[in-house]
Amino acid sequence: MQRAMRLLESVASHAYGAPAKQLARETGLALPTAYHLLRTLVHEGYLRREKGLFFLGEAAERLGRSGAQQKRRSTVTDMLAHWRDSIGVPVYYAMYRGGEIEVMCVSGSRQAPAVEEWADFRETGHAHAIGQCLLSQLDEDARRDHLARYPVRPLTPYTVRDNDALLRRLARTRRMEPVVERQEYAVGTVCAAVPITVGPTAATIALSLPAHQTDRLLPAAHRLQTEIGRHLGSLTLSISM
Repeated sequence: MQRAMRLLESVASHAYGAPAKQLARETGLALPTAYHLLRTLVHEGYLRREKGLFFLGEAAERLGRSGAQQKRRSTVTDMLAHWRDSIGVPVYYAMYRGGEIEVMCVSGSRQAPAVEEWADFRETGHAHAIGQCLLSQLDEDARRDHLARYPVRPLTPYTVRDNDALLRRLARTRRMEPVVERQEYAVGTVCAAVPITVGPTAATIALSLPAHQTDRLLPAAHRLQTEIGRHLGSLTLSISM
């Protein structure tokens, strides 16, 4: 396996392909051994051969994409954990994809526990800051389409009353300003979400606090927004790819 991996690494370093003799020389393998391993890697789809030259195959490219995806996910996870510890709040990352609200990552701790998802976040976007922030980044038609599938329904005494009331609130939302909700999703919890728009992709980083710490909400949201601004390049790259 180690010898096969060395061959893969050597092939990957040649954008225009390389012959078996060159690959054997670069990896320090005997030519018969290199030929045997190269044929096996071609058979398994990790390499392809064209006119005597070897290139990375589809299987190797899939591994590369999977590794890059894991690295991007790890980048976001590490950022959320850093902000959780430095600000002292649970932090959430979510996107709007394919007409659905998707919470991609939650970073909480014993000292800063995350909100319990007692009602499906996808179906209750009207009631929490994550959903309101994502919907505020959509156009009017997309908002109405979402609410036609997931209409407003009361979750607490503080939840917005109906679709029209929510649409009016979303229309008043200022671009790039944190979106705040107080006990609309869960009594005893307040939340704020910072919008992140990457091309056509709507995303958000959010935080939550116990209601008795409401006075911390906006300062924490603005600090989170500042931190996001400092790492926006890495964050947007992770979101857009």
